[in-house]
Formats: sequence, C-alpha cells, structure tokens
Amino acid sequence: MGIGASLFLIALGAIKKFAVTADPRGLSLGTVGVILMAVGALGLVLTVIIWDRGHGPGWTPAGERGDVIEERRVYGRRRPPY
Repeated sequence: MGIGASLFLIALGAIKKFAVTADPRGLSLGTVGVILMAVGALGLVLTVIIWDRGHGPGWTPAGERGDVIEERRVYGRRRPPY
C-alpha cells in the first residue's frame, strides 16, 4: 500500500469520524471513518514491516557482497576546465 496511501486513509477516516456531521440514511459515517483509519493503520504497519525486512541482519549495500561491478572508461571526452 505505501506510507502515503496509509496516511491518506487515516486522515480521510479521521475526517469522516470527527469532522463530518451529515447523517445519511442507512450509513454511519463514524463507522466508515473508523474502518478507514484501521485499514490505514494496518497498511502503515505492514509497509514498515516489509521495509524492515530488506534491511535486516545480513543486509549489505550493493557492491559489498562480492558483486561484480563493471568499470568503464570513456575516451575522447574533454575534461572540465576546473
């Protein structure tokens, strides 16, 4: 889901729960707001957990795992004047 979408759902749910005073027939906007906030919070927690997995124990930046990095030289270009 992503952090941005999660925060958007939390904000939208809070607006529906606390700021909207309309009372449509057959729909509880407070309940809809609570559901949106819960889904946004769950999405935020899952996003943080998934991001943390990529940087857990044994994680190293690219190039430090013994990866082969190709080095290319460019000939025929002039050097900058500084």
